[in-house]
Amino acid sequence: QEGMPQTLSPTSMFTPCGFSPHLHTSKEGEQGGLIFQDGNLTSASLDALIQHLIPTTDYYPEVSNSHCAIPCISLLAPSRLFPLPHPQLNLHQKWASVVCYARIRKFGPKILQLLTEWTETFPYDFQEERMIGHLKDMIHRIAPCDEAYWKKMNQLLQALNQKLATLSHGQEGIVKISTAVSDKLVAFKTKPPSIQREILSVCSDPYTLAQQLTHVELERLSHIGPEEFVQAFVHKDPLDGTKTCFSEQKKTSNLEAYVKWFNRLCYLVATEICMPAKKKQRAQVIEFFIDVARECFNIGNFNSLMAIISGMNMSPVSRLKKTWSKVKTAKFFILEHQMDPTGNFYNYRTALRGAAHRSLTAHSNREKIVIPFFSLLIKDIYFLNEGCANRLPNGHVNFEKFLELAKQVGEFITWKQVECPFEQDPNIIHYLHTAPIFTEDGLYLASYESESPENQTEKDRWKSLRSTILGKT
Repeated sequence: QEGMPQTLSPTSMFTPCGFSPHLHTSKEGEQGGLIFQDGNLTSASLDALIQHLIPTTDYYPEVSNSHCAIPCISLLAPSRLFPLPHPQLNLHQKWASVVCYARIRKFGPKILQLLTEWTETFPYDFQEERMIGHLKDMIHRIAPCDEAYWKKMNQLLQALNQKLATLSHGQEGIVKISTAVSDKLVAFKTKPPSIQREILSVCSDPYTLAQQLTHVELERLSHIGPEEFVQAFVHKDPLDGTKTCFSEQKKTSNLEAYVKWFNRLCYLVATEICMPAKKKQRAQVIEFFIDVARECFNIGNFNSLMAIISGMNMSPVSRLKKTWSKVKTAKFFILEHQMDPTGNFYNYRTALRGAAHRSLTAHSNREKIVIPFFSLLIKDIYFLNEGCANRLPNGHVNFEKFLELAKQVGEFITWKQVECPFEQDPNIIHYLHTAPIFTEDGLYLASYESESPENQTEKDRWKSLRSTILGKT
């Protein structure tokens, strides 16, 4: 919870919109350990589900046509939440047995299709040498039957290696950025200095800053794979009293880094507002960020929008009444209304659906941009996971739950793959990543220095901060 935004109230704790945690299944249409309801797979034993992944001459494990990644996510995600020595190894062994005794020429293309989806959707599965070994073993079984298979399998391996290299590079970059930001924060714990540069000296156009924020958002989103959402909520299986399922492969660094970026943007906005000594300048910065937030809304960048609003709502900023009296707040109140947590963020969800619909019918990348309020997306998935059991009372995998999970994550995958259409400005991007920001105490001290404390509580805090941070008595 440490990385989550600090400005959200308890009203943001909810169950996912439009999804009931009280799922039930009917045994209508039971087939070999798979239970269907109205033609849809709702539950299955884990062995039957793995068997369901094996394509044949006239069968491919399609689950839904609403998104190409949904079949792979919904079928492979359950294996990460159950205590098997290595879930993918189990699947590989079953595939291998089929490959040994079947006519590969007929169903080889379908195995290749599923392997392609698997490596594209869950590339982290293949970071370990043993999984790469299993994949190469499958390739050597299939490829000799046809030269075309050999070429396609080599292309698959090359694409996988490139994907893993990209993910690794992204993680290294995030680590470097996080380290630089951390160093800046440490310096500010001793004494909040006078910062020479400010956002308006780097970028004075709200639309340009909104575009650059969108660059940062899409770059960071591109490194987050669906497996991070699944692994973020891995816990002990109720049928196993000792093992933590799949814990050895739990990797959520990109997801966690993205949530930290949200918090950094919140504190950057608050720092920029509290920093100027003159009231007129502070009001100018507030109005600038209001315009930036509005442009983020128009673009479809809801994550930056919420970070900016959260930064302006932090106590050290909101208490600056004299400053706010100089601000035209009508536009700000409209934006606040759009992101109001009331009714399970009803207004935001409505706006998000509108942006998603625009994205589906878009003719340009500019219209395809949908960047959701990320912490809310995580909480949706968290409560979906917590509100619905992985297993049903009969021991079957609750497949209906994983299909819903796949729909939410699959939609996110579509959004994160959009290429940013705006020209990148390295100077602005660098400033957003490295500009010094105040700690919470630093923000309060700057706020009190700008507008004197109004009550005894604020006076006591100001005196304490001056004593500890500035070394004054």
